[in-house]
Amino acid sequence: MLTSKQRAELRAQANDLETTLMVGKGGVTENVLLEAKNQLEARELVKGRVLETAFMSAREVSDAICEELGADGVQCVGSKFVLYKKSEKKAQEAARQARLLKKKNANPVRRGAQERRRQAKEAREKRNEYFRQSAIQAAIERRNGNK
Repeated sequence: MLTSKQRAELRAQANDLETTLMVGKGGVTENVLLEAKNQLEARELVKGRVLETAFMSAREVSDAICEELGADGVQCVGSKFVLYKKSEKKAQEAARQARLLKKKNANPVRRGAQERRRQAKEAREKRNEYFRQSAIQAAIERRNGNK
């Protein structure tokens, strides 16, 4: 069961959705239920439409699909309806993405400090190499000057 705030948020998300589920004169058939189940698993939020030739209203279709699939009806306006069902597959994918992001961006302050230390170390090594080469060059010149 959705709260009114959740329902309002889902209605706002549904505004931009394309209508992907069509119910025709056959009503709520096994094919319609199967398609609704597949779409809900893939997207969680599905917008449907009842065609004029159907003998059911959008509210009746929405209630029938919700009862069969355990989904929640979000909205019915005219011949269109919106359904929502939390998808375990999508929740697991979101959790996996969050873990990857957390691992990648563990601590931005620490990452910045580590980057500055790495750059300072490279600059030190570069400077030391320059002085080492200068000392070698000076030693060669002294040796050539004594001969």
